[in-house]
Amino acid sequence: MAGDHGARFASYLERRRPQIEDFLARFTPRPEDMTAHVTPDLSRYLYEPLARFTASGGKRTRPVLCLLGAQAVGMDPICALSTAAAVEYFQSAALIHDDIADRSEMRRGEPCLYVSDGTGIAINVGDLALINVYAGLLMDSSLDNETCLRVLCELTYMEQKTLEGQALDLGWVRDGRWDVTVDDYLYMATHKTAYYSAATPLACGAICASGTDEQVDALFSFGLDAGLAFQLQDDLLNLVGDPAKQGKDFRSDITEGKRTMAAVWALAHLEGDDAARLQQILASGTSDEAELAEAVALMERAGAIEHVRLHAQMLVAQAKAHLEGVDLNEEARETLLSMADFFVERLG
Repeated sequence: MAGDHGARFASYLERRRPQIEDFLARFTPRPEDMTAHVTPDLSRYLYEPLARFTASGGKRTRPVLCLLGAQAVGMDPICALSTAAAVEYFQSAALIHDDIADRSEMRRGEPCLYVSDGTGIAINVGDLALINVYAGLLMDSSLDNETCLRVLCELTYMEQKTLEGQALDLGWVRDGRWDVTVDDYLYMATHKTAYYSAATPLACGAICASGTDEQVDALFSFGLDAGLAFQLQDDLLNLVGDPAKQGKDFRSDITEGKRTMAAVWALAHLEGDDAARLQQILASGTSDEAELAEAVALMERAGAIEHVRLHAQMLVAQAKAHLEGVDLNEEARETLLSMADFFVERLG
């Protein structure tokens, strides 16, 4: 593992992604009655937008983690493909709905679905994606009833936690709340991101592969810490990452007044005029590059950027510790350790 720096996991993603892409293409939802007169309209207004959005997915990190979870407990990852697809459909639903809530303009280099197809259509398409979180699993005859039910329960719990995190994130902004603490932020980010970004996919993959309770629990705990580190790195990239790679989203967290860990930490540690100025910029909705840069400079002056970076690194070390002494496939273990590094070393 010396000198790996996430390369092993990046390679694993590249190898496994075609399996996810092929499965999604073969089992994409379609109208049940292909002979009805309105079938073309159903495709145009519902099924094709979802297929188009899902096909434009990025690295497929979350569904690939389902496969890695299955491999980690010694089984062929193919047993977790329907679960991987379920996680990807949840990702599609979350992004489609998030873009509406955040009034975003671009997603994956294209206009957001609600921009191109209308808000009502986009909400409906997102709802179809949510249905397919469950439909694909229920139709997977390779999963016995007990395993299927357990995976469905885990995914339902994941959705609830994600919605709780989203509620806090949106509500704090709506109500102009600036009394949010660092612990409040970490609670929100864990719920909004860590469950569905890593913890639940890994655990569900292990469940599909008949993993023991100890294995499932270890992978879940590993994923919760690694997933939170992933979110902290995303926050940093939005503030101090490569503007070319971030594109129009660069420093959008400031424009949207997001209560990120860096913002919350800075507000708690700046004094007087500096704290007031940072809060003013965050509350203004500005997209002026000079003001965005000023906000970042204030966060750096407070030591917030470095604090977030160090906290993410601490979470990675904590995540790795969860795997110690647990009976796991060694190749998968090394890939998991690499994954934790990959999550905090991404550059874009």
